[in-house]
Amino acid sequence: MDYHRIFQAAIDRLHDEGRYRVFIDILRERGRYPNAKCFAGHNGPKPITVWCSNDYLGMGQHPAVIAAMEEALHDVGAGSGGTRNIGGNTHYHVQLEAELADLHGKEAALLFTSGYVSNEAALSTLGKLLPGCVIFSDELNHASMIAGIRTSGCEKRVFRHNDLEHLEELLAAEDPDVPKLIAFESVYSMDGDVAPIAAICDLADRYGALTYLDEVHAVGMYGARGGGISERDAVADRVTIIEGTLGKAFGVMGGYIAADRNIVDCIRSYAPGFIFTTSLSPVLVAGALASVRHLKASDEERRAQQAAAATLKRKFAAARLPVMDTTTHIVPLLVGCPLKAKRISDILLAEYGLYVQPINYPTVPRGTERLRFTPGPWHDEAMQDELTGALVEVWDRLELKVALAA
Repeated sequence: MDYHRIFQAAIDRLHDEGRYRVFIDILRERGRYPNAKCFAGHNGPKPITVWCSNDYLGMGQHPAVIAAMEEALHDVGAGSGGTRNIGGNTHYHVQLEAELADLHGKEAALLFTSGYVSNEAALSTLGKLLPGCVIFSDELNHASMIAGIRTSGCEKRVFRHNDLEHLEELLAAEDPDVPKLIAFESVYSMDGDVAPIAAICDLADRYGALTYLDEVHAVGMYGARGGGISERDAVADRVTIIEGTLGKAFGVMGGYIAADRNIVDCIRSYAPGFIFTTSLSPVLVAGALASVRHLKASDEERRAQQAAAATLKRKFAAARLPVMDTTTHIVPLLVGCPLKAKRISDILLAEYGLYVQPINYPTVPRGTERLRFTPGPWHDEAMQDELTGALVEVWDRLELKVALAA
């Protein structure tokens, strides 16, 4: 068996399809977000501006977060000592879980090492604990949710994206006595649209289903205290389980679920993805704790970010760039070809020092490849003008489609 040939052919297919992923060699500069240094293809570091980070509010650079992490490192050291079953609950973990439960108005919360792990572990465990459970999944759910549903071994029903009629049709077709779980996201990060949470909860009530809401692209970003779309829309109390991340708007690392005490205890007690994984470093947890507490009290970062996103959308539209219509902080430009998306990204980085990663299949459907911009509070108007001008030049150079004039 020629194993080398098999692996090489797999990589070659990605190159042929324009889907081979290149990760740039980068160092962020403390206190200078969104500025960074790029080490790839240069004789020494080159200054760049980052336009695609999921650290939406720059909290990974916030003085309070950095100070909390430095203090924790000095006081307790680097690691957690293993799994929580063996090493115990570092007190930072206990404090952060209490803050997250309070953030979402739930009885309890549980930390995981990432948002991917929290989705995979929670959904797979829920499915195994509910006898004969059928899981109803939005067709645009994240890969981690899909993995968790698959691992659960449950029957799965995929409903068209945000299509309430299709969801109800699928719910109505099931045995009323069968356990049901509706899994969906609040903000869909590639299209930037929002789920009708209240209406989905109405259907869950009508058909006796539990609800599982992924808020990873919304926590910290929406609501008076950063509780996400469910807080903004005053429906968090109607959602059975809320899942979130500490690695995006909160700027650090980790994932979590928040729910009633029994559900959280079941996941804690049964989920292999929690039981057998070394717990987050207390240094990371201390930083996340400081970030959550800060964003509960401060709306300044959220308002500045939303203003920056609105301004960039207007500038793109005025320049006739094909900006996709969104109601959130996500600003995607439609390209429609993986090779062209990669080419635009390469030119922006090499010639303009502007970094945005192309988004290709399987992250988005084929033919909808795009550049995904996430302007933050410190992407000022001069930066936005520089980016827009560079994109207009590249669009013209590559003879790409522009948006129709308004």
